[in-house]
Amino acid sequence: MFAKLPQRLTAPFGLLGDEAKLAFPSQPDGIAKLATIRHITEVDPYWNQASFLQSSFGPAFVTVSFQYFVLFDSVSDVFSLITPHHIRRALLDAPENVATLIRVVTTRLSSLLTDHTFPSSSNASVAAFASSFIKSAASAERNTTKEVLNCIRILQRVLPVVFEVDGESSTFEMEVLWKKQEVEVEEDSSGSAGTTEAPQFVIEDDDDSEGEREESSPAKSPTLKQNKQKKRLPPLAEKLFSSIMDLLFCCGFTLPTSIQVDHHKINYVIWEKGVGSTTDPGPSYAYDSNKTEVLRLLLILLSRQIYVSPGSLFSKPSLYSLYLVQSVPRRDVLTLLCSLLNTAMNSSTSHNTRIGGMAGSVAGKLPYNHLVFKGEDPRSTLMGACFQVLAALLDFQSGNARDLTTGSGDSQSSGPTSRTNSFRYFLMKLDFEFVLDGILDILEQQVATMNNLLPGARKSVPYVNETVIFLWKLIELNTKFRAYVLQSEKSMDLVAYLLCYTLEIKDRPQQHGFCRALSYTIQALSAEPGFGAKLTKPVKPQLPAKWNAIGTAADFMINAVYAIVATTSGTLNSLYPALLIALANSAPYFKDLTVTASTRLIQLFKSFSNPLFLLADEGHPRLLFFMLEIFNSVILHHASDNANLIYGILSSHKVFEDLGTFTLSRGLREIKRVQQAKEEQSRNAEGNPKGKAPSRPEEDEDPGAEKARLLESETGALSITESVEDIHDAPSHPDGQEEREIRDGEVFTRSFTSPSTDTPTRGTFSRVPSEKARGKMKERRSMSLDTNGSIDRNAAAGVGRNGFVPTQEWVTSWQQGLPLDSVMLIISELLLKVQEIQATSHKANSTSIIVDFLSKVSLKHVLPEAPVPSPRRFMWSDASIVWLTSLIWGEIYVRGMTPLGIWNATNVRLFYVKHSLTQPRQITETVSNVVGGFWRRNSDAPQSRTRP
Repeated sequence: MFAKLPQRLTAPFGLLGDEAKLAFPSQPDGIAKLATIRHITEVDPYWNQASFLQSSFGPAFVTVSFQYFVLFDSVSDVFSLITPHHIRRALLDAPENVATLIRVVTTRLSSLLTDHTFPSSSNASVAAFASSFIKSAASAERNTTKEVLNCIRILQRVLPVVFEVDGESSTFEMEVLWKKQEVEVEEDSSGSAGTTEAPQFVIEDDDDSEGEREESSPAKSPTLKQNKQKKRLPPLAEKLFSSIMDLLFCCGFTLPTSIQVDHHKINYVIWEKGVGSTTDPGPSYAYDSNKTEVLRLLLILLSRQIYVSPGSLFSKPSLYSLYLVQSVPRRDVLTLLCSLLNTAMNSSTSHNTRIGGMAGSVAGKLPYNHLVFKGEDPRSTLMGACFQVLAALLDFQSGNARDLTTGSGDSQSSGPTSRTNSFRYFLMKLDFEFVLDGILDILEQQVATMNNLLPGARKSVPYVNETVIFLWKLIELNTKFRAYVLQSEKSMDLVAYLLCYTLEIKDRPQQHGFCRALSYTIQALSAEPGFGAKLTKPVKPQLPAKWNAIGTAADFMINAVYAIVATTSGTLNSLYPALLIALANSAPYFKDLTVTASTRLIQLFKSFSNPLFLLADEGHPRLLFFMLEIFNSVILHHASDNANLIYGILSSHKVFEDLGTFTLSRGLREIKRVQQAKEEQSRNAEGNPKGKAPSRPEEDEDPGAEKARLLESETGALSITESVEDIHDAPSHPDGQEEREIRDGEVFTRSFTSPSTDTPTRGTFSRVPSEKARGKMKERRSMSLDTNGSIDRNAAAGVGRNGFVPTQEWVTSWQQGLPLDSVMLIISELLLKVQEIQATSHKANSTSIIVDFLSKVSLKHVLPEAPVPSPRRFMWSDASIVWLTSLIWGEIYVRGMTPLGIWNATNVRLFYVKHSLTQPRQITETVSNVVGGFWRRNSDAPQSRTRP
């Protein structure tokens, strides 16, 4: 019966295909050969031919194909069968084989693009793929689409390991991918080279001698004479980029065949409707999946810079990124930019509507569907890839791709050109009227996941972080988009969504970098002239009840900033400056602040003026300065329109007065008093109410003796004042931003230099103050001079953090620069009047009477003229550019961990990767009761900690 069966069965595409996959990592002729056999040539049968494996069916042999281009059926096959260890070992033992592999795969990819059988029609349907699985080798047709995908996948696996091993020295890469090779081609007497083996890109060598050109002249030979000419081929990397760009716009592979023109399958048209295009070819899962695979390879090429240390990021730019942003033709740049943008924006409408290939199904809208239906949504994955590529391209500034600086002084500005980074440049030129709605849709979906009656009923938007980065880049680069946002009625909706998302992720340490990016985005928006005009309108979106607040957009903004500061306990200090600057930029436009918002502004001020916080870090007084600037702006511009806030300032007059005469000794005594009070309270709670009460620190020294010491120290006042003036003259950050430096893989803030009285307010208090104001300024300065040499150094050292020890000289340097004058003036003018109203009015009605009085009182005769608002803008520095680059790539790195682990097990140098322990996902009791508690998932994604 079995006599006619052949002794060798071939099944490269058949049911026995898994035999070849299982044998590939272990057999000598599999991946191991790459490191064990030296100098495998490009024509070696290893790359294309088959080897033999003993079958489990007995004496018969099965021909198992190890051909790189047909063995793998999915991207997971490549990443599981070829490990970084295999490539790393080959790079150490036989690096020439890895170079040959890259050349063979890249050449095959380029040749397949010109193959008339590509793309294969079988790729268009799942049924055809299933039928190809059961075909035998004798009857199976060649699947060129599968070969192209395998070429892409192999490069995705190999290149990250090559980048890692090469590190900052790109010797291997330069030799293999960027070296231009000269080849000899035959040319007839007419000067036209033969076309049989002409490369796709040919550049004539300019070094050809005149003699060689004369030999090819027809006058020298009456017959057709073949001469050899040297031609310089483009580098392999350029060839690879050309193939990638063509694949992204290949009809039948990433675009519908209906838009193919004649026999030209490469058609550079924008993928979807939106910017630059009014046509929409419609979704296709096969095309979306192919686009994702090609974009992933493009992203891997751009990821070369994550293997460079932060200190070398500018001096050693990625050649791949440089080529893409500087050498790609304008047509290709615009088409790719618009395609990525339109896909990212349009696909927001399809989020959570496609489950398992069912578009718009009812199941896609059910709660907890993301826990029931597993598997990736090709559309959502493509959208994430588009955002990642956009973020990487728009962020790139290294080498000669840095923005050019024009002007000087206050008129100095910087921006990209078409020669530095064409993607950043053309983003400035495009007009985006529909982008805002797309971004708002994404943010609205994210906020909706926080506002469910059933916790966790909807899945978080996976690409919301990339959306935030893209929004920041748009605001930074595109003035038209900025103007459109601020003119739109949805501008405050955008701010509300950004603040809500910040509140949502503030308690996740791995998300603190994006909290910082969100704060800078809000600051950038607040610095625009049209921002303040929108603050008096209410917030329209439906926000989570725990964060929603009654009142205007200004009230919501203040309440959100208060919630961020009050609930993070100092763990997000890097956010505070940008958020407070945003409030300071907006303060000149505050009107009719509610009691809640006014009270929380006062509470923020009290927290920042607390000696324990104020003396803990060199940069903390800056936060106090910003709070005073907020009060000053309200007082000078709209004091009568914000009676609740003025009443709060008057009620807390003691805090302002104490701050005007603050000394290090007083701060240390206050800290000690609070600590002793806590200890006493703790003893009382433990049942020891009879414990002796500690003496008050103020009682340890006679106030008269302290005043005598201050008078004796007047002789040293001049030297102290001179040192303060020296600090004032030192250059400070122009926008009030912290200046970051990289040290031991963490972000540190450099020493805070207190600006002068005129500089931070940019003219707000530069006018000559009144006699009354000058008298109070003199009083504050004389009372703040404390040079007592007997200050307890140990106590001061125990207050500071990270080795910082506050001194009286340091306290004097910032204390005398605090803009307290306007606040002290309204306290001196209104406090007695308010106290009289309280004394003469009924207690229940006194508050309303006082607020009514403050809303009508005029202080024009006391206060200086209100200045023109001058907001602080976010100013980029080298440190901030490196920080954002590491943040973007850290997010891309984490996203790439599942399901493939693209950059896993490689030595990343741009940021530090910390792998967290696997924690089971806990579901609340309410959800367990609703859904039966069947779904529990493990979250083992690593966290990326950015260095700069």
